[in-house]
Amino acid sequence: MKIKVLIIDDSALIRSILSEIIRNESDMEVIGVAPDPLVARELIKQTNPDVLTLDVEMPKMDGLDFLEKLMRLRPMPVIMVSSLTERGSEITMRALELGAVDFVTKPKLSIQSGMLEYAHVITDKIRAASKAKVRTRAVSSVASAAPSSSVLPAMKNPLLSSEKLIIVGASTGGTEAIKSFLCQMPSDCPGILITQHMPEGFTKSFAKRLDGICKISVSEAQGGERILPGHAYIAPGHSHLKLARSGANYVTELDASEPVNRHRPSVDVLFRSAAKFAGKNAVGVILTGMGKDGAEGMLEMKAAGAFNFAQDEATCVVFGMPREAIAVGAVHEVAALNDLPTRVLGYLEQHGSRALRV
Repeated sequence: MKIKVLIIDDSALIRSILSEIIRNESDMEVIGVAPDPLVARELIKQTNPDVLTLDVEMPKMDGLDFLEKLMRLRPMPVIMVSSLTERGSEITMRALELGAVDFVTKPKLSIQSGMLEYAHVITDKIRAASKAKVRTRAVSSVASAAPSSSVLPAMKNPLLSSEKLIIVGASTGGTEAIKSFLCQMPSDCPGILITQHMPEGFTKSFAKRLDGICKISVSEAQGGERILPGHAYIAPGHSHLKLARSGANYVTELDASEPVNRHRPSVDVLFRSAAKFAGKNAVGVILTGMGKDGAEGMLEMKAAGAFNFAQDEATCVVFGMPREAIAVGAVHEVAALNDLPTRVLGYLEQHGSRALRV
């Protein structure tokens, strides 16, 4: 059975390019195109698509308004088509909160050649979306994202976080999973390094949104900054994020070298640096995402003495990355998304602070 895709975009050029990309794949087909959500609504009833691609900004009805109604009344996998602008990134973050599975970006220049160049990325996202678990999603809030503080273990010794680190990797579905995870972190938690597959221009908006709702500080990593307790550092879309050392301190390092596993930033790159510089002081967490990025790096973390957690299949949007990490034997514990913060903090509480060996 081919994956049935409905394209919704007010640009005839984008509709044509996406149609060409999809029709070149043997396992998917375009079952309709729509210039606006009103036409799309009728096509959805007639064709019952497996995946929608949805433009963010359209006439007659805004893409976000349509997405919100769709996810409330007839949830299905949606990939947003977004502009590489500050406003576009903010709207895309909101779309992911509303339940969109993933997004692709329109290049600023030479749209046709730009989109055709990363056709494989678009089709990979469509394949992942067709298998994604999509649920009716209420408008998220800080209160719904995080349980009461009494659920989480108190961090008795804030100095614990000066030597322990939490290292997180995610891809498809990861923005909401990371939000859920970080919103449950107490203000004295260990420093957290995060790689989420996301293009340049979107990671800063993502970090800014998280910083506004979490107890901890969240920022896009700049490179060279000391990793502090109660802070999370997100890999920028243009570079790999690595853990490094400067004397007795852990610091961030950015690396703009070639993609790894077709990704920059890559989870494997972050995990391998954690294995090298943190060893048993690291706790690894691999969340929802397609592909296998992170599996081998997490295995190296385990060999270096780190303790690793994976999100379970039931709560993943796409179980690819956790499944691969589990398959290679890199994971110690598997848990539901809402339980992961408690499990991670519980482990850290049991394995308390000792003087950092350098």
